[in-house]
Amino acid sequence: MIGFYNYTVILTYLSLASSVLGMFFAMGLCGGEPSPKYAVICLMVSGLCDMFDGKVARTKKNRTESEKKFGIQIDSLCDVICFGVLPSIIGYSVGMRSWCDVPVLILFPLCAVIRLAYFNVSEEERQKQTEELRHTYEGLPVTSVALILPLVYSFHKDIGEETFPIVYGASLFVIAIAFITRFRIKKPGMKTMLSFIGIGALELVWLIYKTKTR
Repeated sequence: MIGFYNYTVILTYLSLASSVLGMFFAMGLCGGEPSPKYAVICLMVSGLCDMFDGKVARTKKNRTESEKKFGIQIDSLCDVICFGVLPSIIGYSVGMRSWCDVPVLILFPLCAVIRLAYFNVSEEERQKQTEELRHTYEGLPVTSVALILPLVYSFHKDIGEETFPIVYGASLFVIAIAFITRFRIKKPGMKTMLSFIGIGALELVWLIYKTKTR
């Protein structure tokens, strides 16, 4: 069979599966009305899986160069779907359906693809020069949407059903530009990653609370 099949890619594939399920929820293909809330939760699950897939992959000893390159490519390809396409579909689900929303819904995944392609090229060149782990990211990492957008969505009832698509669309636009803007962000360590998990858990509780109290 084509590809590499071992435990190092399990989290990456689970991230993809969660995002595809999120698309089904957003479009109402799971036997009911469109449910952006569950789509957002799926986005958060994808972010959690992506947070640790690299660390899991590095636990495998004696990885070949082909396995390393495959890992980089498969991770980015899945990230395009999880953190590039799914947020735009959620945007459509929450009401971004006018002609002026279309450019933003297209721009977002396009910028995600550009950033991920640039990352792949720079990471491959970096690994030829050193075996040290990456310490900084250039541009906003696409996985950041797994924390940013759920927080934005948690206020959709407060903002109002008519106004929220504008707020969500503005968020997509700003994040898309940040994907391709040249600035550096320090790569988070384990403590920071655990704090992100805590923030995500609080966002999930807040999202469920806001849904039940409205």
